Amino acid sequence: MLAIVLLFIQSLHAQPAAQHNGSPLPASLDHYVDTILKTFSVPGLSLTVVKDGKILLAKGYGLKRAGRPEKVDEHTLFPIASNTKAFTAMALAILVDEGKLKWDDPVIDHLPWFRMSDPWVTMEMTIRDLLVHHSGIPAFAGDILLFPPSTYSRREILEKVKKIPLVNSFRTTYAYDNILYVAAGEVIANVSQMGYEEFIKTRILDKMGMTESLARFSSLKQAANIATGHLRMEHGVLPVDRYLEQEIGDAADPAGGICSNAVDMGKWLVAQLDSGRVPGSELLAHSAHDLWKVVTPVSIGTVPAELAPAQMDFCGYALGMRIFNYGPIKVIGHGGKLDGYVSQVILVPKLKLGIAVLTNQESTGAYWALIYQLLDHFMGNPPFNWVSGYRRQLDSSRAETQRSWQRALIRPAATAPQPLLSPLYAGKYNDKFYGDLIIEKDSSGLSLKFRQTPQFVARLEPFQYETFKAVFRNPALRADSYVSFERGPDGEIESVRLKVIDPDSDISFDDLNFIKEK
Repeated sequence: MLAIVLLFIQSLHAQPAAQHNGSPLPASLDHYVDTILKTFSVPGLSLTVVKDGKILLAKGYGLKRAGRPEKVDEHTLFPIASNTKAFTAMALAILVDEGKLKWDDPVIDHLPWFRMSDPWVTMEMTIRDLLVHHSGIPAFAGDILLFPPSTYSRREILEKVKKIPLVNSFRTTYAYDNILYVAAGEVIANVSQMGYEEFIKTRILDKMGMTESLARFSSLKQAANIATGHLRMEHGVLPVDRYLEQEIGDAADPAGGICSNAVDMGKWLVAQLDSGRVPGSELLAHSAHDLWKVVTPVSIGTVPAELAPAQMDFCGYALGMRIFNYGPIKVIGHGGKLDGYVSQVILVPKLKLGIAVLTNQESTGAYWALIYQLLDHFMGNPPFNWVSGYRRQLDSSRAETQRSWQRALIRPAATAPQPLLSPLYAGKYNDKFYGDLIIEKDSSGLSLKFRQTPQFVARLEPFQYETFKAVFRNPALRADSYVSFERGPDGEIESVRLKVIDPDSDISFDDLNFIKEK
């Protein structure tokens, strides 16, 4: 396959730039996208390109679901995941423009009940701080309440923030989080006196003419034209059958709940590049310039040789967007990921260029190979084989994942006794942050469920000593875990902890310690 890809890319680079449907897009773009889909096993994607205030391309490619004939078109909806964060930041900027809040307002001025674990940080935390990932909490802290969705309300989730310990000093260290964007959504609702989703719909989506986009993730269940998410599993790339239930709950909409398509993302890109202006309306009169100012520096690593042109010189996080460079050009961008989907939005103000790629498989190399090819075209850069570079990176990553699996896999000792399927393990356990875990014994053995997360249900298989394997009902969660019980001095079960087996899983139970109720 790789040799075929190399030959195709060489022939592609040999062709001069040409008009594509009357627009200045690269020659053979459709063939290039098809090659990306095949090379990275991506069933389908949505591509939008805007230039000089016009939508050059809004098009779907490939399939909504692998193995079925329905094709992605320009109206097919994809979850845009964390690309939602830029919408949340714009909503706050609208309220700043209207004089209803200031970026430097303390959060507690608008949410008096909000608390961090440190009283001083609680007092100092501003609206701007909610958006820039430097609060001091660990990266992805609180995600266990958001992905897959729990039954907790937005307020109940945020009232748990005070139980998250700070691992870094306030405003010193970049550590990506979602939970403080949930707080930003609550600020928007409180200040505007309308629900977050209603504000996004009426004040942004409707104003921009993004009439096919959804501000509430649960609304996707009623939509007809949807792309199904896919995961790379042991037996290949497979659809996520329960994606509507396992992705995200409405409580987390401000962090990643918006769904959109190629047509509507074109309108979003055009407005972003024009400081929030849309025909007949100006969403932002003064605050547009605030959104793209770097607040938190982000450390950068060294890219492998096969991707050398993508080496950044700087990267920083602004308000809902990352700012970095591609060669001499400053780029504003953000990615998004939910189970079975990844997406990327890119804005290049100097070129008046915007690109959005939404995909239904978790291959970041697929969208970067497409984006960098387009950037090279519009920047006039010399040809570079992005498909082969990102394919090599994928192969290397998959090999490292296999090695990680071998390192993480625990083989039971030959003489180790298996735990008994004893009713002593059954009962209610409580973690002070998450809540309740229920372990029950019936005729088929032991089962486990997280009371507030309907997707977290598993059967327990004896492993060794006081440890079981939890095999979750939904394998697409990649949450199968070692479940270890601890006894007290009196021999009674005191607590239980879970350790996810898959080293590539997005789920972590490491910070949870469930204490058995007496």
